[in-house]
Amino acid sequence: MEFLVLGSLELRESGIPIRVRGMRQQRLLALLLLNANRVVPMDALVDELWEDPPSSARPQVHNAIRDLRRILSASEGTSLVTVDVGYRLVVPEDAVDAHRFVGRVRAAKVAERENRYTEAVRLLQSAVDLWRGEAFAGIQCPTVSGAAVKLAEQRLTAVEDLVALRLKLGETGSLVGELHALIAEYPLREALRGSLMIALCRSGRQADALAVYDEGRRFLVDELGLEPSPRLRALHAEILADSPDLHGSAGPALAAAAGAEPSDDRGTGPSAAPGNGRHYLPHDLTDFTGRTAELATLTAVAAQEPGGSPVMVAIDGMGGVGKTTLAVRLAHRVTELYPDGQYFINLHGFSATRSPVPTEHALAVLLQASGLTAREIPPSLEERSALWRSRLAGRRCLVVLDDAADSAHVTPLLPGTGGTLVLVTSRRKLSALDGAQPLCLDVLPPADAVTLFRRIVGEPRARREPARVAQAVELCGRLPLALRIAATRLRDRPAWAVADLVERLAQPAQRARCLQTADRDLMAVLRVSYDHLSAPERRFSRLISLQSAASYDIAHAALVTGLPAGDVEHHFDALIENNLIREDTPARFSFHSLIRDCTRELLVEEAGAAA
Repeated sequence: MEFLVLGSLELRESGIPIRVRGMRQQRLLALLLLNANRVVPMDALVDELWEDPPSSARPQVHNAIRDLRRILSASEGTSLVTVDVGYRLVVPEDAVDAHRFVGRVRAAKVAERENRYTEAVRLLQSAVDLWRGEAFAGIQCPTVSGAAVKLAEQRLTAVEDLVALRLKLGETGSLVGELHALIAEYPLREALRGSLMIALCRSGRQADALAVYDEGRRFLVDELGLEPSPRLRALHAEILADSPDLHGSAGPALAAAAGAEPSDDRGTGPSAAPGNGRHYLPHDLTDFTGRTAELATLTAVAAQEPGGSPVMVAIDGMGGVGKTTLAVRLAHRVTELYPDGQYFINLHGFSATRSPVPTEHALAVLLQASGLTAREIPPSLEERSALWRSRLAGRRCLVVLDDAADSAHVTPLLPGTGGTLVLVTSRRKLSALDGAQPLCLDVLPPADAVTLFRRIVGEPRARREPARVAQAVELCGRLPLALRIAATRLRDRPAWAVADLVERLAQPAQRARCLQTADRDLMAVLRVSYDHLSAPERRFSRLISLQSAASYDIAHAALVTGLPAGDVEHHFDALIENNLIREDTPARFSFHSLIRDCTRELLVEEAGAAA
């Protein structure tokens, strides 16, 4: 059973919410959770639950305890114990999300002290992602309100530390928007304001960085009658002096965030040329596993001597197969071959939460990342594309165009001459990207899939149940995203055995719930691909997914769907183009097990909507 307090108070058993009725029961549970595994005296409970306790206060507490026991009785490892002076809620340490939050923040501090910055970022991000809103939202009693304030402060500190670490790793472009939103919500947090000033400065936007300082100073003077702290004033002076120390050892901004026109840059100095340490790659994964053959092939392509045409690689594959991870790993591996700048932009061609980035917006982001100001970027798509080609001409640059919707989405972003390496990822086969080296990425081989799972879960734990680990890996279809979600869920539930995870993965309905966390949902990732199919193609996919056969040829598919063989072949071609089906042998096709799950889930949803 999970106890969630970083937001509204919730109980979940195997991911299913359990309702706690009544505000008094919720307050009582909150008080017990704040003192988990410690005795809470009856007098303290009464004082917290009532401003003016009635004569029936103690019997009412007894009744609420009885009801809570009934709710908790189904959960192993959780109990509500009566002692002489009160009650003790016995729960596993990791069952409370607030405890997991604190534990991950502490682990991140250790990783940072040991210079494991990427691991520290991962831990802090996972800690912050546990929050769903205000802690103990809606529960009013003095002790709980005080604890909520303390937790909120810890969360903000974790956010500040996370931003600082991402800056240390060289990330800037993708931080600017996040920091603007955070400062709008928390204008007095000088650490956030300082981080935004650094991010803007490293993006070549000194004027905007100074404007952020002036805005903060006016706010402090008007609201509190105070000047900025000495630390923030010192940073302001460094920006005015264009101090080299501002750029740090990692160089300027790392990950260009796409999706909107760049903000107005008021700088008046000459525009910098591409290069000069313009490194925009996201961080590489410490637990990257496998892909040895693919990396060897792509590294050889990337190491080619520059010719008259740019070197292009188009990596396609189903959602969650690891296309971006592979592209970023390769980009880091060959950085020295492309010293004049490495650019990364997420085009969101297959995003579950936003529309694809318009190509003209993507060009604006890339042009500003290359050193131009917003005023120097022309208005039309054709002019921006020509200017981008001019900026790259004659230079050794690397450009990662991630998650393209199709070939047309990226064609205006391509360089015109040799010397540049372009890595494009997409769920679609980019057959119209002439001259590109194609690579269709499949799921991991069994041994690599097991290795990835074991690395995330931890060797000691996985070693106890090797057969179950292999079973879990196969139930995840050896799809990297599914493996990561499942292994992370197991890692965060130390009371589980691997067999408990296997049990939840064994049935399709439970498998879909198990492969979903607060910030990642495998089915949502996969179903986005269906939005790019035509209505007849979606209908064909649903019909064929209902069949129990492991694979289909055209004649079999025509028989079960009632469609002409020519239409069936056309639909299979569309599904192959979108990496929603495999061609195992010529004219024989099969679904990945998780794509079949997704297709059937969509069918159930449509049936429910029509009812």
